[in-house]
Amino acid sequence: MDSKNVIAAIALSSAVIVLYSLFFVPEQTAINKNVGEKKKIEQSSDTPSLEQKETTIKISREEALNQSERINFENDNIIGSISLKGASIDDLTFKKYKVNLDSEERVTLLGPRNIDQGYLIDSGFVTSDKNIDIPNSDTIWSIVGTNKLTNNSPIKLTWTNKQGLKFEKEISLDDEYLFTIKQKVINKSDKKYDFYSYGQIIRNEIPEIIDFLILHEGLIATLDDELIEEDYDDIQDKKFTRIAKKGWLGISDKYWITSLIPPKDIEFKTTFDYKNKFRANFISTEPLELNENGSIEEELQIIVAAKRVDVIDGYAETLKIEKFDLVIDWGFLYFITKPLFYGIDYFFKLLGNYGLAIIAITICIRLAFFPLANFSFRSMAKMKALQPEMVRLKELHKDDKMKLQQAMMALYKKEKVNPMSGCLPILVQIPVFFALYKVLFVTIEMRQMPFYGWIQDLSERDPTSIFNIFGLLPYDVPSFLVIGAWPVAMGLSMYVQQKLNPAPTDPMQAKIFMFFPLFLTVILAPFPSGLVIYWTVNNILTMAQQVFIMKRTSIKTVT
Repeated sequence: MDSKNVIAAIALSSAVIVLYSLFFVPEQTAINKNVGEKKKIEQSSDTPSLEQKETTIKISREEALNQSERINFENDNIIGSISLKGASIDDLTFKKYKVNLDSEERVTLLGPRNIDQGYLIDSGFVTSDKNIDIPNSDTIWSIVGTNKLTNNSPIKLTWTNKQGLKFEKEISLDDEYLFTIKQKVINKSDKKYDFYSYGQIIRNEIPEIIDFLILHEGLIATLDDELIEEDYDDIQDKKFTRIAKKGWLGISDKYWITSLIPPKDIEFKTTFDYKNKFRANFISTEPLELNENGSIEEELQIIVAAKRVDVIDGYAETLKIEKFDLVIDWGFLYFITKPLFYGIDYFFKLLGNYGLAIIAITICIRLAFFPLANFSFRSMAKMKALQPEMVRLKELHKDDKMKLQQAMMALYKKEKVNPMSGCLPILVQIPVFFALYKVLFVTIEMRQMPFYGWIQDLSERDPTSIFNIFGLLPYDVPSFLVIGAWPVAMGLSMYVQQKLNPAPTDPMQAKIFMFFPLFLTVILAPFPSGLVIYWTVNNILTMAQQVFIMKRTSIKTVT
């Protein structure tokens, strides 16, 4: 390949990486925000407010959990409790996920409202009639029947006011992450009332986030088939409001989702706002009429889940939740990232190791692009064979660039060589590279998954460093000097691959070309080790294919 083309391809690849990181995702977010701005509405005076005056004194988590009576819940995936004060789901831990590899502590997501990390879900009915007593965050509910929630035994909570209204909640839990709440109001008086159903997620503070442009963490919803993503800092500045007839809403972390699915067949208003705490809520826009000696009832779902693809897709299908799979941030390359994940997951189930699965999918990708690479490498082989003639032409026309250009174009045409074709393998790999990076970065399936040897988490960087001889010397190095064994192997493979290509005739280009493997080694060292494994194996397969084609390709030039 001509050195200019190599450098051009590399520059283009780097430019795409930079542009993607700096511009694409923010632009997409801005588009969503602009659309949202156009459709924002002010709260109707007929719809009751979910605002509630409350004074909370921040205490420790342990104190908060012991402050009021609780109903425990547990299945194979989650464990936690529901406070009888307010009937809030405010304590949830994932049983199968550790905080980090070096700890046995499990990931805890939800917490009571009076702790710093308060994070909870409320639901119920509200009314615009201020003379009616309704349950609030201070209400103490009563248990009817069993006092432990499992996937086999739902619980029932009740509270009755002094006006003859009885409020009931029946909460059930499936064997994974789904809470179903049937909420009911029974009227034992001779008066009529109007009620609006609601659900809200409250988070006291911004959690520790990745703050990386390719991943959204914050408030999220799909309303009437439109994806809405709002960052925490944006909601601190301006409230978001939208009326919709179908959808879901929630708060998204990198690996976890807390979401509400409003009752079916109702119009509802969704609001994201911040008033000393973040809130994502919905409230029905049309009241339910509660007649004398009558009752009203609605059902909503709450999903507090680890973002496992099979779980999220399963709920999207069984509950018919439109675009619920977008709680996993597949990105704008959705059509590549998600199939790529399915391919990796298939090989994982076959081979039992995600590192081996990545290698297997790399081989499949190489086979899929073999015809294109074959054409490209044949052209590169011809270009390498033409190097002596190109050097002769440069020497012959060194004082006339126009004649040199014409002579080279004539040579390319005569030998049927396209100097740009050598860029194709690099250009084709760019979207696949991004897609794999996205898969490794956002999917919980890759989290804390080992390969072999020192790689214990394919979603994190190679922890070794060449500067302490990969751990042989007894000292740690600064993070910016953590350049592991796999990045070094990738750089070496790129260097060897480089030697198979035509050497640049320009000395400056030759120097740039020579240092590029080192440059990429440093740049890719912090990337997930699974991605570096992919790139290394891909380089090795590329070299094998290139050597094979070059040995079979010969060209005779006429001077």
